[in-house]
Amino acid sequence: MQDFLNMQSIRNSILWHVRVGSSAEKWLLTERGNVLKSLSRHMCAATGTTSTDQTMDRVIGLVKKFDKIDASKVTETADFQKDLSLDSLDRVELVMAFEEEFSIEIPEEKADKLTCCADVARYIVSGAEQKSV
Repeated sequence: MQDFLNMQSIRNSILWHVRVGSSAEKWLLTERGNVLKSLSRHMCAATGTTSTDQTMDRVIGLVKKFDKIDASKVTETADFQKDLSLDSLDRVELVMAFEEEFSIEIPEEKADKLTCCADVARYIVSGAEQKSV
């Protein structure tokens, strides 16, 4: 019961500080999965600002979670194909994961040029900067 009250208190505090409307509050309550992750996405999308370092950390974290990759080999510049041994289908799955995580669409011709985490982070940040202009 104490955990529930703590979560309720945290939720109320977050909602008060970001001053979201009732529709966003309902969205947070009904969202399946990690509420903090959903809130983070919602706040990033609302502000239109994305730090390159934060984006890089999220990209690397996502790549490390990919089941076909040895997480200890993942670095900013590790090549998806050469260093991490991903085939073309694995790379498509990874691009789909990036699209879902960052709520973006990556055209196939751009996706083929994304060979490492640094490329992906730069692409995502450049897209965010273009949207905010």
